[in-house]
Amino acid sequence: MDAQGRGRADDIDPADQWVLNPRTGEYELRMPSSAPGPSVPGSRPAAPRKGGAEDGRRADDGARRRTSAPGREVPPQRRRRPVPEDPAPGRRGRRPAKKKSAGRKILMWTGGTTAFVILVTGVGGYLYLKHLEGNVSTTDVGSAGSSSFSKDEAFNILIIGTDKRTGAGNEGYGDAGSVGHADTNILLHVAKDRSNATALSIPRDMIVDIPDCPTTQEDGSTKVVPGQQGVRFNRSLGENGRDAGCTMRTVKEATGIQPDHFMMADFNAVKTLTTAVDGVEVCVEHAVNDEKSKLVLPEGKSKVEGEQALAFVRTRHAFGNEGDLDRIKVQQQFLGSLMRKMSSSDTLTSPTKLVKLAEAATEALTVDKPIGNVGTLKDIALELKKVPTKNITFATVPVKDNPAEKIKATVVIDETKAPQVFDMIANDISFTEVKQQKKKEAAAVAARLEGTRSEPGDIRVRVMNGGAPSGSAQKELAYLQTEAGVDKSENAGNAPADVAKTTLEYAPEQAEQARALAEILGLSGAAMKPGESVTNAQGMPTMTLTLGKDFKGAGVKLNAASVETPDLDKSTADQVQCAS
Repeated sequence: MDAQGRGRADDIDPADQWVLNPRTGEYELRMPSSAPGPSVPGSRPAAPRKGGAEDGRRADDGARRRTSAPGREVPPQRRRRPVPEDPAPGRRGRRPAKKKSAGRKILMWTGGTTAFVILVTGVGGYLYLKHLEGNVSTTDVGSAGSSSFSKDEAFNILIIGTDKRTGAGNEGYGDAGSVGHADTNILLHVAKDRSNATALSIPRDMIVDIPDCPTTQEDGSTKVVPGQQGVRFNRSLGENGRDAGCTMRTVKEATGIQPDHFMMADFNAVKTLTTAVDGVEVCVEHAVNDEKSKLVLPEGKSKVEGEQALAFVRTRHAFGNEGDLDRIKVQQQFLGSLMRKMSSSDTLTSPTKLVKLAEAATEALTVDKPIGNVGTLKDIALELKKVPTKNITFATVPVKDNPAEKIKATVVIDETKAPQVFDMIANDISFTEVKQQKKKEAAAVAARLEGTRSEPGDIRVRVMNGGAPSGSAQKELAYLQTEAGVDKSENAGNAPADVAKTTLEYAPEQAEQARALAEILGLSGAAMKPGESVTNAQGMPTMTLTLGKDFKGAGVKLNAASVETPDLDKSTADQVQCAS
């Protein structure tokens, strides 16, 4: 939303509205009002308006003073400081020539963080400035999500784009009677170590079972909306009074993954966000002229914003088989491009763009109550900012045509592929090769692996299956005995519980054996767990190797933090692609 729409004059640079509060020593965003008077304790009142040619700067008690330009409102003045007769080198008057003011630094920092969040989710964003908190709407989803946000754990945010036709210019979109269905859905998983993230698209036409859903009414009472079996996923929102909590419960029912929080926005988000950054570059393999979405683009690269950007992400008939699955691919390509634009220096060094971006994002956003406050939004933004774009994976729930339909209009989960995808997300396993570790973690790993190593024939280890495919323990045992020379090894069957990642537990006196086995298997220091040994059939102390869900196969090293995922169509946010 522009400055005029906020009640501010059109020509005021938002970055100039940061004012030093002498009582706190911090910069605060002050909105000029039409009424005269100081905004900050200790500041001088604004100069009265002058007509004619009295415009620019004039001297007053040895300090520089701004006067009003025609049609411009004078912001409250800051406390003046004496101006030295000879300005320090590199300074022009009172303002540093190179060093940015603290206010602008704050604005760029917060706006840059917000930009990153918006590009990850595609339909909204965060900003932790208090004057924007009021823009964000909240919904009480009760037990459908987490009661708080933790900076020390992995988290899942369900991103929902509705087809509700609210907002100026949206009358011609979507279903005329829609109450706002779950039209676009992305489950964003952020890893515990913040090294990677996965944005998993959920097709709106996927057949699911919607569970019973308790919803909070305006008077504070709870109403249970009955569930439905065998219906489209998009009906989990809006219909029969279902709220975003119902959509979160449906995700858990269909995938086994628990969404912690949600973000929801309508058509305006795409229009206002792309306009705020002066357009996003897209690419098409063939010229597009879609009469239904009104999208017209030449072959190759183009820049889209506003209505044209919305048409790009909404169109179905211009790409692939004209279905929703092909549209999802186009949306993922668009989000990757939006991410690159928002993280570009052109955006991050423009305070004016960042303010527009932040206001556009928060105006479009609805979230669950536990994250609807400025402090939590700040924490989420900072955690998301840690994830490298090259390790943000876009993927779609593996599906196949609904066998119950003669005319194919819906899809069902592909039970041969989807469970592995769901397990990887639920167990915090990356879809990209994440090899680089934080310095502190790398030092700890090096310390664990440093030292002498035993010979393979001296290694005693038992192998257990803790979530790897059936038969993996026996296959890995065969590899150790016949290929690696670890002949003092045995199969110990299934572990007491499944684990996400493979581990090796050893007693202190087995450190040399542990280092040798880690080198053979490609185990990281994080996989090595100092603990206790067990006694094998010969009465000798033995280490325990537990194969987790990240196990890639007998003899395949486990150095990388990801698993090969066959037949999964995926891309990463740093890839430039053209829609076809």
